[in-house]
Amino acid sequence: MALPSPAEQLRAAASCPVCLELFRDPVSLRCGHNFCRGCVERCGPGPGAAAGPLCCPQCRDAAPGGGSSSLRPSRELGHIAGIARELLPALLPAPPPGAPGDGSVCGRHREPLRLFCREERALLCAECARERRERHREQHREQDREQHRGQALGTARDRARGEGQHLVREFRELRRSLEEQQRLLLAQLGDLEAAIGRGRDQAVEKVSEELSQLDTLIWEMEGKFQQPPGRFLQVGDPGREKGGMNKIQNSPLIPEGLGKKIPEFHRIWGKNILKFHRIWGKIPRIVTLDPLTAHPRLVLSPDSLSARWAYGGPEPEPGPERFSCSPCALGLPGFTGGRHTWTVALAEGPFCAAGVSRASVRRHGPACAPADGVWALQRWGGLCRALTEPAPTPLPGRCPRHLRVALDYDGGRVAFFDGDDGPGQARPLFAFPTAEFGGEEVRPWFWLELGEISIVQ
Repeated sequence: MALPSPAEQLRAAASCPVCLELFRDPVSLRCGHNFCRGCVERCGPGPGAAAGPLCCPQCRDAAPGGGSSSLRPSRELGHIAGIARELLPALLPAPPPGAPGDGSVCGRHREPLRLFCREERALLCAECARERRERHREQHREQDREQHRGQALGTARDRARGEGQHLVREFRELRRSLEEQQRLLLAQLGDLEAAIGRGRDQAVEKVSEELSQLDTLIWEMEGKFQQPPGRFLQVGDPGREKGGMNKIQNSPLIPEGLGKKIPEFHRIWGKNILKFHRIWGKIPRIVTLDPLTAHPRLVLSPDSLSARWAYGGPEPEPGPERFSCSPCALGLPGFTGGRHTWTVALAEGPFCAAGVSRASVRRHGPACAPADGVWALQRWGGLCRALTEPAPTPLPGRCPRHLRVALDYDGGRVAFFDGDDGPGQARPLFAFPTAEFGGEEVRPWFWLELGEISIVQ
């Protein structure tokens, strides 16, 4: 902050503290303060008031005696004020327009300076005081408006915060409701998918069973067509012939027209087949046991249609094709294509098995799994199990008395059916995945220990 100039210091020293103008007829009080005579008299008791002590307008010290008699003229200070009044106009800049003049009249409103402002420590006219009061009121009103706006803004902020919290609560509640509905719909969808899956599985199981029965019937018919004519038409066994014809004729899978022609076909060709039998003799059945491959403990029937486990007895001739480790035997003939079926009767032996194997299956070591070239089903007590790898697969239900073996060489399939059922009604037991025959000859395979088996065509 800049220090006042000497001219300003001179003006302050030669000015009255009441009117802030250069002294006019200066007087001194007992306390030592100097004022204009008119300013002191105006600060004292008014006309008609009771006489009292004159108090100093600056320190409020009461002068003894009261009245103007206690005022002492200060001629030296008046002389200095006169000199300052002559010098200051040249030393001080001119006051701005509207500023109070050096006299006791307002320079803006040309009214007497009768009011003293404590804040500004200056004399004011009535109009300047009114303007200052208006400015103060406007300032207060502006502060009130600012405060009101602040309060309104705070209220709006609080209201917005409350509405935001309410919206957040509603959003959370809506989200929770949607999540609950989503879980409910997902559960219903899961139940629906499970029901559809069960229905699909049941339909697939039913269709698979029907296809298996149809496939079995086709395999049986193809196998019978591959049999010798005498065996196919059952010549020499009228009862069996009649039953066989009825089963074939009444099969739901045989067209009606073809079924009616089967008896006529049998009648026409029967005589020729009888001549064939008389000329060539009895034709052997399609599947038999091969005595050259049977284990020494297996005793075969003269017609090679059955075998049993036995201790002792004459030792068969040794040969490279004979099984020496496992109690097994191969069947005749071998197959290199087509579809073939045959039925094996499993006696009450605890360890009987039947299936197919490659012709080159190992003879002098254990071999009873697909990796060894064997695809078979085993009777294990009263149950059945498929000889799979790495471990056998137990099958549900009882083990049938008759086991029907089905071979589809070209399709690489080996399947087993319940042979106790009638033709076309065989219940599927187990089917191996695609078998790898490698173009090698495949032969019937039998495994027998402590039991008996027989081949039923």
